[in-house]
Amino acid sequence: MEYTVKEIAELTGVTIKTLYHYHKIGLLLPCKITEAGYRLYGTGELERLQQILFYRELDFSLKDIKKALEDEPSRLECLTKQHNLLNARRQRMDCLLKTIEESIHFTRKGVNMDKTKMFTGLNKEEWKEALLEQNEYLKDKYEFDMIKKQVIKPDKLNAQAAEAIQFTSDMIKGLKNGWKPNDDRIQNILKDHIAYLNENVNSTDADTFVNTAKFMIHDDFHRNMLESQQTGLSYYLYAAAELYAEKSLNN
Repeated sequence: MEYTVKEIAELTGVTIKTLYHYHKIGLLLPCKITEAGYRLYGTGELERLQQILFYRELDFSLKDIKKALEDEPSRLECLTKQHNLLNARRQRMDCLLKTIEESIHFTRKGVNMDKTKMFTGLNKEEWKEALLEQNEYLKDKYEFDMIKKQVIKPDKLNAQAAEAIQFTSDMIKGLKNGWKPNDDRIQNILKDHIAYLNENVNSTDADTFVNTAKFMIHDDFHRNMLESQQTGLSYYLYAAAELYAEKSLNN
């Protein structure tokens, strides 16, 4: 049995425009083109389209899908490989869903979740995705590729993210409670955070942190990252950092 482009679109949910594009790049060729110019697809093309869609679900690029299909000697081996990949993704998604459900549970109760569990399930590729928007911004505005310049180690990033969340949470708490930037509680929070950064991320001292805080005020993207969590947070952080640097200099 043969199907037109319109029938394939209705059967699979793939748009006609997408099918034309797959034909154009040689990913999915029709089995026949009529004298009137209609593209027709048979069972073999439907099976290939199914495999293409499975790979798309796995976030393969069209170029990689084409290569993968060319490298697979049989439909059975291709489907077996896709089954294994999708099963591995399902396991990661189950882990992520469990983390989200626990986050919702603790948030509803008003209890802070164990920070070591907040990023359970994130692997190397998922961290790249999480950092993508910020990295694209830095490349576009400052010609700095954050991802390219570091080796992504999920466990290390999970720990850094957990510490950063706790630090931000503590600063927001201080701001909401009306603690002044020179309050000992805020200054001790800064001291511990800077010590952590210096030991676990990169060389950081009081002056370096002041410059970072100043950058976050003047850069729209990073200021909005902080302000979206709590209005005034970026300025509060900068004021506290300056006071900490002054105190460190006097000591």
